[in-house]
Amino acid sequence: MRESRPIPDLLLTFMKVGLFTFGGGYAMIAMMEDVCVEKKGWITHDEMMDITVIAESTPGPIAINCATFVGYRQAGLAGALAATAGIVLPSFLVIYLISLFLDDFLALPVIAHAFRGIKLAVGLLILDAGVTMLRKMKKKPLPLGIMACGFVLMLLTDIFSWGFSSISLMLAAGAVSLALFLVKGAPEGKGGGGR
Repeated sequence: MRESRPIPDLLLTFMKVGLFTFGGGYAMIAMMEDVCVEKKGWITHDEMMDITVIAESTPGPIAINCATFVGYRQAGLAGALAATAGIVLPSFLVIYLISLFLDDFLALPVIAHAFRGIKLAVGLLILDAGVTMLRKMKKKPLPLGIMACGFVLMLLTDIFSWGFSSISLMLAAGAVSLALFLVKGAPEGKGGGGR
């Protein structure tokens, strides 16, 4: 039986993540993993990687999808609603307040310089999340091969401005993985070693 976490704890935890992370979903992944896996122990690292993959493949922002899933795992529908509200409310309120004073806000030199620094920090947060997930990923040939091919294809797409969508790449990677699973059967320890 799963131990339910209090709804206020989920709400406040995800409000902190939403309030103190700049750069959107990918930048939030590192902080969410630190909070949900390392500090709170709500999910394992493998579950976080699975959640990230599923959240990226489903409609909606990745951070909101991750928060919703973690909240649901901890306290059912009420937990999902609390975690989702927690991750969304801080960003909504900050953007709303900025929009009231947008022209004056962006004209301030201090703000312009701060945004330059924030852009660099966001890039580093995303890189940190990617390196952390890569380091903890199981070093098997199939995931490494799919990851390397995906990286090279996305890099070439960006360099040569090809009209290749990242969604198409994700679907192709999923199709390759599913086809190999059907050919080889389930791996040991995950439902048998063959058909």
